[in-house]
Amino acid sequence: MCGIVGVLGNHEVAPILVEALKRLEYRGYDSAGIATVSNGKLDRRRAVGKLVNLSDLLVHEPLAGKAGIGHTRWATHGAPTVTNAHPHRAGPVAVVHNGIIENFRELREALGAKGYDFVTQTDTETVALLCQSFMDAGKPPVEAAMATIDALDGAFALCFLFDGQDDLLVAARKGSPLAIGHGDGEMFVGSDAIALAPMTDQITYLDEGDRAVITRTSLAIFDATGAQVQRERRTIAMDAARIEKAGHKHFMAKEIAEQPTVIAEALSYYLSADGNGIVLPDPGLDFTAYDRIVMVACGTAFYACYTAKYWFEQVARIPVEIDVASEFRYREPPVAPNTLAIFVSQSGETADTLAALRYMAGKAATILSVVNVAESSIARESDLALPIRAGVEVGVASTKAFSCQLTVLALLALEAALQRGEMTADSHAVRLAELRSLPGLLTRALDLDEWLNAVSNDLAESRDVLFLGRGMMYPLALEGALKLKEISYIHAEGYASGELKHGPIALIDSHTPVIVFAPHDTLFDKTVSNMQEVMARGGRVLLVSDRKGLALASDGVWQTVTMPEVPDLFAPILYAIPAQLIAYHTAVAKGTDVDQPRNLAKSVTVE
Repeated sequence: MCGIVGVLGNHEVAPILVEALKRLEYRGYDSAGIATVSNGKLDRRRAVGKLVNLSDLLVHEPLAGKAGIGHTRWATHGAPTVTNAHPHRAGPVAVVHNGIIENFRELREALGAKGYDFVTQTDTETVALLCQSFMDAGKPPVEAAMATIDALDGAFALCFLFDGQDDLLVAARKGSPLAIGHGDGEMFVGSDAIALAPMTDQITYLDEGDRAVITRTSLAIFDATGAQVQRERRTIAMDAARIEKAGHKHFMAKEIAEQPTVIAEALSYYLSADGNGIVLPDPGLDFTAYDRIVMVACGTAFYACYTAKYWFEQVARIPVEIDVASEFRYREPPVAPNTLAIFVSQSGETADTLAALRYMAGKAATILSVVNVAESSIARESDLALPIRAGVEVGVASTKAFSCQLTVLALLALEAALQRGEMTADSHAVRLAELRSLPGLLTRALDLDEWLNAVSNDLAESRDVLFLGRGMMYPLALEGALKLKEISYIHAEGYASGELKHGPIALIDSHTPVIVFAPHDTLFDKTVSNMQEVMARGGRVLLVSDRKGLALASDGVWQTVTMPEVPDLFAPILYAIPAQLIAYHTAVAKGTDVDQPRNLAKSVTVE
């Protein structure tokens, strides 16, 4: 959740740390801080709020040194205050931390009994004080850090910096990602490669349980048993780590606009040269070997799974169970041996999803992941990982990653249907041609931007908004409601249209807009019937449909959005565009922070 960075450099490190933290701010922006060692002296600066506040502080109170660590925080233990901000320092050691130390209370009590005083509400301060206690007992810095790590329970990525040591960092990961960057006489540590991209394209990813002792000229990695190990050094694609708005006001606007391009890229990656076949990476999948599919994810990725459930069941005729990751493993569900388990995560580091994957390991026949980060923990621990090819997504509210997840899952459903004999080769080719037409349709849907901007000005005055959909539009109604509430802070709920009269219709009045996703498909008439029930009770309906649908059902509605016609099966991918644009423009009209909404972070690496 939080972002951490460390640098052993040849130049003043404070501006380098701040620049790296800018690339990690999607992980948290409650507070930020850096610590450096200069002339043997450890010092730090911290500020509450966005990273710009730390930058301002450093103008007035500069921090010298060529070795340092930094942190941008998403608060878990303790409110966002300067006192609770990282780096945390205890005597000769400073620490930055991503994750949660589960046994911090026991450690805190033991340290308190030894006379160590606590000044923060955080679990991380315990790490710093524990390391100090080992150094007070005579251990040198590296041994003290290793003993500290051994004593910790929970999920964490850690980086230690020591007073008097301007050529030493100690880093560790357990449950939270951490990468080491190699430079020319310099070394770097970061929560992900994105943070390190401006400094190096040579990356070593730590495995689960690894600890690293880093100097400017050396890297020694030890596994959880203490044995020294070698980890692969990789070259990352610099373009894949580029972060820029490209002329857009917000990253979210840029990422919405990129969807035709990234979906075309995803299709190109998975389709054969003639476009009539699907090619999966080795070892591939044999869908005839599975009796059922279990799909697990969180947030927007869960709604992608919900949509894919319709695809797998309707076209491939294979039963699908979906579950939110935070509940799945605690149910301890029985797992049939011929089960395909699919885990979907943009970051590939989502803590609940990773824990659910580990629960399924050894139980399911195959572990498949659908991720945006090929080197992520979820990808590495899967039997097969399918990249969604969305590129870096900076906006906290997922947009292009969602549509790319849907695209890859749609391809999987079509492949399953073909392998299982539920779809002929000719029908399969037709469906693939329909998918190939999607980028063009998405481009046409983006032309609605100006109209949706005008509509959203009215929505911004609302306190509550309802979203309705049937069939594959129901998960999109859930996703549309999630998008609206997470960036505009307007209360929104998504409902299956047919469920409206079973309770939620009590919420309808003239002050509650109801957004209805209703392409002219086989369920259109039933959706319109539910829409009429809303209008009969004074509800204001915003109907999102195609020309055929609007010609039949636009009388009496408050607003309409005219969508391009799209094959029924792939309507959720196209209709994600207006759902996202409505949320975006409503948030802009309200003046909220679109890219970094309050209380949220992009990569959720704690349970």
